[in-house]
Amino acid sequence: MSEEILFSPDEERLIDEAFQHLVDTYLQTKHRKKVELITKAFQFARQAHNGVRRHSGEPYIMHPIAVAQIVCGEIGLGSTSICSALLHDVVEDTEYTIDDIKNVFGPKIAQIVDGLTKIAGGIFGEKASAQAENFKKLLLTMSDDIRVILIKIADRLHNMRTLDSMLPRKQYKIAGETLYLYAPLAYRLGLNKIKTELEDLSFKYEHPTEFKEIQEKLNFSRSEMDSMYRSFTQPIIERLDAMGVKYSIKGRLKSPYSIWKKMNRNSLSFEEIFDILAVRIVFDPSSPEKEKSECFDIYLALTGIYKSHPDRLRDWVTRPKANGYQALHITLMSNEGRWVEVQIRSRRMDDIAEQGIAAHWKYKDNGHAYEEDETELGHWLETIKEILEDPQPDSMDFLDTIKLNLYSREIFIFTPKGELRTLPAGSTVLDFAFTIHSFMGTNCIGAKVNHKLEAINYELKSGDQVEILTSKSQKVSPEWLDFATTAKARSKIKQLLRKEARESMKFGEALFHEFLENEGLQATPEKIESICSLHGMEDRDSLMTAIGRKKIVLGESEKNILKGESSWYKRFWSSLSTKSSSSDKKSQTGNGKVNVKQTLQISDVDMHNYSYATCCNPVPGDAVLGFADENGHITIHKLKCETANKLKAANGNRILAVKWNIENSLFPVNIFIKGLDSIGTLAKMTEIISKKMNVNMTKLVLESKEGVFEGTISLMLNNLKDLETIQNSLKKIPGITTVVRKEE
Repeated sequence: MSEEILFSPDEERLIDEAFQHLVDTYLQTKHRKKVELITKAFQFARQAHNGVRRHSGEPYIMHPIAVAQIVCGEIGLGSTSICSALLHDVVEDTEYTIDDIKNVFGPKIAQIVDGLTKIAGGIFGEKASAQAENFKKLLLTMSDDIRVILIKIADRLHNMRTLDSMLPRKQYKIAGETLYLYAPLAYRLGLNKIKTELEDLSFKYEHPTEFKEIQEKLNFSRSEMDSMYRSFTQPIIERLDAMGVKYSIKGRLKSPYSIWKKMNRNSLSFEEIFDILAVRIVFDPSSPEKEKSECFDIYLALTGIYKSHPDRLRDWVTRPKANGYQALHITLMSNEGRWVEVQIRSRRMDDIAEQGIAAHWKYKDNGHAYEEDETELGHWLETIKEILEDPQPDSMDFLDTIKLNLYSREIFIFTPKGELRTLPAGSTVLDFAFTIHSFMGTNCIGAKVNHKLEAINYELKSGDQVEILTSKSQKVSPEWLDFATTAKARSKIKQLLRKEARESMKFGEALFHEFLENEGLQATPEKIESICSLHGMEDRDSLMTAIGRKKIVLGESEKNILKGESSWYKRFWSSLSTKSSSSDKKSQTGNGKVNVKQTLQISDVDMHNYSYATCCNPVPGDAVLGFADENGHITIHKLKCETANKLKAANGNRILAVKWNIENSLFPVNIFIKGLDSIGTLAKMTEIISKKMNVNMTKLVLESKEGVFEGTISLMLNNLKDLETIQNSLKKIPGITTVVRKEE
């Protein structure tokens, strides 16, 4: 704790006002009124954090109050959660213990605070393994009390809202971790509004330039959107009023992050995004029994006003998403000739969409238990528990496995008996087998899909009926990971492969010792290292596993090394070193320099020892960061690189802030281009690139179909400014509609 400093009268007044706002919000809810308990928790936390300040300089107690405000007002939880939110940092940051909390507030609040305390170190921890371990603890707490993770998400949301006061390195780490793990987690728990805000805040700190550009364009087009909204909704309002429906209607603009993601995913410009505006209709059903039918009544009324898109009806009313989300989504053609998405929800559905799992409890308390929603959530929590039961030695593997189970569109598969199972889109026969039982997955040899025989890597479609075929002679293969997509399947396959590898390693050790004994030889660590290098093995364990699997057969080569007769080996190593040095020389050619800001002290890190990530190929001018590995080597990634996002989530303490020091260097860049296929267009493109800009094209792939061409141009450029100049020049060519940088 910091040295105690008394707060000023103005600060004390701000604290009192913030708490009073929390109480007023709580009193407006339908929860049982326990203001005395909440006040008691506030006074306890206020005294515990007295004199302590945040990075921003404000009194620390303002943070727990803000988290409690989110828990109450935005997630909709009650007094137990509000008290736990107010107390969530007390045990972590002060001298009070969990026993103190238990004695004053009882076992339930103490249990939740204990869960929050156990996971606190993982979010800003300095060790990658600790970070993954603590995220694992966070998920484990869900099986005890889901409120722990809901309060943690509220805590993360307030941290993101107040990220300005942190160093750039911390901003990258926290924003990357939020985008990679917390936003998907919020989505999976049905907190769609919070998920969107977490994504936008992460986007704002990771890509401030792009965020600002999209915000400015949204603000510029807002008046046009308002006018379009009014003309589009006027006939709808008249029709619903005539039907006697009790409803509210509002418009919403697509979030900056989702616009940016769509632009990158589909190689589109901002002007080419046509679903920026959406309309939401929230109605009060005449009775719970008529809720679904009245949803479709409104849908039919709207299709009588506007033409609907034949392929854009999304029915999540009769079959909710796995996170409990329910709504009808339809896309209608406006009178101005633009597609507009309309979402139709009941008041209950809207509450669940905004407040997620907390809203389930509210409607259950009111006597309306929507069991199908709770069953889906139960299946998901059960899957998470199964994954957590398997120890994952690699923190990145663990995070990837969990991530697979967070964001996914669903498909619906039927068993031979007609039972319905929900799977992520892209799931295969093998994935389905593992959802039924681990034995079915392990022994799966194929399936009858709609009574037709299919292989285990066959990708399933919504509505398929699947009968799994098994054989006791079937064995798990590493190749299965190439087409297993669900978290449960991949986790189980990796577990079985590790078990098989341990057995192979044990057998390999026995073969190796038998070889030494028969030849009368001894193996020193140096000699074993030489044998590993000979066979391209990383370490002794890999070598023994390969011997056990009969991929390496011990013979004269190993005997010579163990005897010390290594003149041939020195020649072999020398040739390797020559290749390596020439390869290193090649990789340095054409690389500009970056300055690494030493905002973090990491032992054994050479600030001049760096290279550029091949996963994202950063170019001078790109927003970048550095990642220092255990050997002190720094890799430069784009901020928006997916690999960089994983590193920020799992190894955030090794992130470095970097800036470009542009020199006369060349970098590979790909441009996606699309337009009308007319005579002379290609000549104009090459004239701009080769003659006017004097840029070398390394590859040109174009394909024309029915009067429209599209393709990729690969260039070698000095910096991002040259890229923007070329893009702007190409856009001016008549008939060209899209010119965007293509990510790897």
